[in-house]
Amino acid sequence: MGGERERRGRRTPARMIAYAVGGAVLLAGCASMPDSGDLRGVESTPRQDAQVRVFAMPPSEDASPTQIVQGFLEALTSDDPDYRTARQYLTAEAAETWKPELSTTVLADGPGAEPDPSGREETGEVSFTLTGDKVATVDAQQAYASAKGSYDKLVRLTQDAKNGQWRIDGVPQGVVMGHSDFQRNYMSVSKYYFASNTGGTTAGGPPMAVADPVYVRSHVEPATQMVRSLLSGPTAWLTPVVRSSFPTGTALREDAGPLTADDRGKLTVPLNDKAAGAGAARCREMGAQLLFTLRNLSPAVDEVELRAGGKQLCSLTQEATAAVADRGSLNSPGYLYFIDEEHRLVRISADGDATQPDPVPGALGEGGTTLRSVAVSRNERKAAGIALDGGALYVGSIVPGGSLGEPVLSSGGESEDDRLSAPSWDAQGGLWVADRDPDDPRLLLLEEGAGEPLEVRAPGLDGRIQSVRVAADGVRIALVVAKGDRHSLMIGRIERSGTSGREGPAGPAEKTGARPTVTVLQMRPATPELEKVTAMSWTGDSRLVVVGREEGGVEQMRYVEVDGSLPEVPQPAALTGVEAVTASADEQMPLVAHSVDGIVRLPSGGQWQKVTEGIAPVYPG
Repeated sequence: MGGERERRGRRTPARMIAYAVGGAVLLAGCASMPDSGDLRGVESTPRQDAQVRVFAMPPSEDASPTQIVQGFLEALTSDDPDYRTARQYLTAEAAETWKPELSTTVLADGPGAEPDPSGREETGEVSFTLTGDKVATVDAQQAYASAKGSYDKLVRLTQDAKNGQWRIDGVPQGVVMGHSDFQRNYMSVSKYYFASNTGGTTAGGPPMAVADPVYVRSHVEPATQMVRSLLSGPTAWLTPVVRSSFPTGTALREDAGPLTADDRGKLTVPLNDKAAGAGAARCREMGAQLLFTLRNLSPAVDEVELRAGGKQLCSLTQEATAAVADRGSLNSPGYLYFIDEEHRLVRISADGDATQPDPVPGALGEGGTTLRSVAVSRNERKAAGIALDGGALYVGSIVPGGSLGEPVLSSGGESEDDRLSAPSWDAQGGLWVADRDPDDPRLLLLEEGAGEPLEVRAPGLDGRIQSVRVAADGVRIALVVAKGDRHSLMIGRIERSGTSGREGPAGPAEKTGARPTVTVLQMRPATPELEKVTAMSWTGDSRLVVVGREEGGVEQMRYVEVDGSLPEVPQPAALTGVEAVTASADEQMPLVAHSVDGIVRLPSGGQWQKVTEGIAPVYPG
């Protein structure tokens, strides 16, 4: 925040950078502060290598009010634990009441600081107004949200009558910084919980893991931060649909210290006594939550040992997590599916070894019903297809000789674009589809892909649903919503109530005739800057690939996180004329799209390659 600002007058070192070189730490002076002139917001610090850490310098004895504000803003962007140096720019009272952990406000550029024109240093009190254009906020739960509007906060300074030194005695709660400083200081990590209102992918199977993305400071004991964040519970948006296996009140032991894996990749996690009574099965779930959360940490964590009450509770390795919890990105598809030139459902091996498609077994691959879009269940045993005119939904088994029967759903929309969207399967075998009929727009769910469709409520929906994709975890849904000429990507939370699929007094709910209530709540934009989203797909546990264009811009394809932030990964290579895109929950699988060249595939680190002719490619889901 505030770093590379226009500077006039004498300069004073404001921060130090520590370079890790061959195990040694070298300190070098970095930015400098003016002792006069206005503060102008420009980016503070360019992106640094992961081994570079930035530390702030404390205020000098003769620092002017301008230097104090500048130094404080610089200190907020340092890698100083607990912001100890930043507090040195505050009065004792302000340092005690300031809570930097409450929020982080991200501005397009570093904050400007405009001096109060009526203030005079001779009075011993001056003030500055911090200004800028908001890009995003990170709340006290470390959850990211896009933001717009101006930032305007007052900073007051006072001069100590005894020593003449200036300090800040009125400061906004939280932290503020420019976007590039935020990118250097913070990293996005997903902590993991379990779906509380769905089962696993099979009845009686392990629970479904759900990713909950948050931002932590990347150079300040990240493993410890990630574990503390996990133990503190899920973010407010996700809380209604997930649970944690850690007993209520579980925290790191007070004398835990920084968490670091040993040279074998084993991390010991000392917990307080609240966790001491956890049984073996519950402890293994706790271990799975930790390993999923820490999986991308460097150096890698390959095993966790949980301790509480003076004893080892359990130990779990990364390889053993698959038996404990079901996570979408652990499931690799067998095939890539699409519609060939004869409007049949065909498939090729997902590993890319073959490019000659084969019709799928069963009626949908025989060509008796011409198709425009399809979806394949995550276990690759069933497929759903939309008829060529968009008016009917068919579901059939992918087995030799499998029959099709009558449509399970029909739409009365007048045109093809006003009828049924492409369908999507959830992890429990439910089939989702939107009826885009302007006279009766609905979001529908067919439990197990059959039976009477259940109308899904979506209170607060502002527009008409154009396309639907359910996440592998079954508790989040991506919707393209049209309002006027704008097509926006929205992420909603799936809440279920009722007894469907659960054991009741009369046995399973489907035998009693009871039906659940399914609702999509708290929809939030994932790509607010895109005016027209034309295609999208989930990829990995908390990421989507999106095709769309900004107002007046050209079509582009990009990755976005489920919280609306942009991941620090290379964006897909450019591709023109994209009609559809698909990605697997397994991020090792290549992106596949339908463009003007037919079906094309994007290998990791490569360029788009044509696979074959066809339309509407999909991985299972």
